[in-house]
Amino acid sequence: MFDVPLDAWYAWLGTAAVATTVLGTAFGLPTAPPPDATAAANAVDSVAAHDPPASVEYRLAADAVMVESTGLTLRSDAGVAHAGFAFGPVVPTPPGSALAAVATGSEPSAVFADRASFERALDGERTDPPGWRGAKRLIVRRVAWGGEDATLVLVR
Repeated sequence: MFDVPLDAWYAWLGTAAVATTVLGTAFGLPTAPPPDATAAANAVDSVAAHDPPASVEYRLAADAVMVESTGLTLRSDAGVAHAGFAFGPVVPTPPGSALAAVATGSEPSAVFADRASFERALDGERTDPPGWRGAKRLIVRRVAWGGEDATLVLVR
């Protein structure tokens, strides 16, 4: 008595609208999990927890990364993930800088004229605002020169 007749146009229109909504939602869901920021942060922590010299290279499964002194954020089509560092703060190191040369293996004394210029470079990078960088890997190196001890994180 209260059934909707199947030949009514509004019943078919409602069914089509519901089906379209369900399919749109299903196709809009990500097909992969967001990148694993915790594993990347653990790689940084593994170097930061050791005495200098220590280093590691970590391959990223993300499209972009933002490194801050207290943590990092990874971004891909599947989403965004953030993880903090347990052993920090670290020094985010821009590619092409003198600190990037130190992060990739050069000794600080070979790159910088004196310890004061090394300390100024570290302080400058610690205060720069973070930004997104396209990346395939992280290069992390713990260095010390004189009384200055730092964990450098280079995004490449």
